[in-house]
Amino acid sequence: MDFGLVLQTDPPASQVISLMKRAERNGFRYGWTFDSAVLWQEPFVIYSQILANTEHLIVGPMVTNPGTRTWEVTASTFATLNDMYGNRTVCGIGRGDSAMRVAGRKPNTLARISEAMKVIRTLASGGEADLGGGTVVRFPWIKPDAQLPVWMAAYGPKALKMAGKEADGFILQLADPYLTKTMIKAVRDAAAAAGRDPSDVKICVAAPAYLTEDDSPAALAHAREQCRWFGGMVGNHVADLVAKYGAHSDVVPEALTEYIKAREGYDYSHHGRADNPDTAFVPDEVVDRFCLIGTAEQQVAKLRELKALGVDQFAVYAMHDARERVIDGYGAEVIPALRN
Repeated sequence: MDFGLVLQTDPPASQVISLMKRAERNGFRYGWTFDSAVLWQEPFVIYSQILANTEHLIVGPMVTNPGTRTWEVTASTFATLNDMYGNRTVCGIGRGDSAMRVAGRKPNTLARISEAMKVIRTLASGGEADLGGGTVVRFPWIKPDAQLPVWMAAYGPKALKMAGKEADGFILQLADPYLTKTMIKAVRDAAAAAGRDPSDVKICVAAPAYLTEDDSPAALAHAREQCRWFGGMVGNHVADLVAKYGAHSDVVPEALTEYIKAREGYDYSHHGRADNPDTAFVPDEVVDRFCLIGTAEQQVAKLRELKALGVDQFAVYAMHDARERVIDGYGAEVIPALRN
């Protein structure tokens, strides 16, 4: 199993770079960031410095979207970084929850994501792509060995199917084993139906991890408060699914929709932050299911369960008050226990 670190690009950028360097020293293979131009600093500028200050770390957004940048610009940015640093980027892509809504736009449709994935991957890998209206372009400066994997974030049945058919990887932003099993099956079934080898679709589970010294009630209570924001963030996507399919639809598991009944709204100015006031509706049970909370031994046990389900990478959201501790703790105890 590979490991990634997920950060917001809050200023100063030097701190983001420092934490990514620390992650690589501790055995993390991937460095991910949010991508929401209004809420945080521009990630691609920071990626260049992360790549320059690390040797092997693969970097990318979790996630970008096809609406805030034109597709040829996105592809060219990735291709330029790969040309400079040797194919060390990955394009995580999704509908664009915070990035689009904060700018007063609706999240992108699946059809638009599908088109964008094809164009971005093709251009960044040296091929020709139609930008619309019959305008076909190709980057004349790209190297023959250029490549860019595109991983898609998904929850709903149509998105899961599309990830299996079209994406190089599937990003699932929660660490509940039951839901993970259900969604991996949907992705792999879709890949097989499309004539692909299901194992070719990499599976990345991303969720907060908070290491505690013990499993005392006080330690676990603090950890839950530091990670409760994640249930609120996931709740945005779940609310979209409920609006589309209904709260008791056969295609959306009740284990995913039940907890948002008490959700009243969401303020994106606190998006992804431990002090988010709009996450009081998230019960402790959901925090425990969706996140990794507890001692290193307890987290290793849950990660082994996820690995057995087919998870290739666990990406640690480190938006809490113990970022350095979780990076070092994973490097010392968790990653060695699960290294391939």
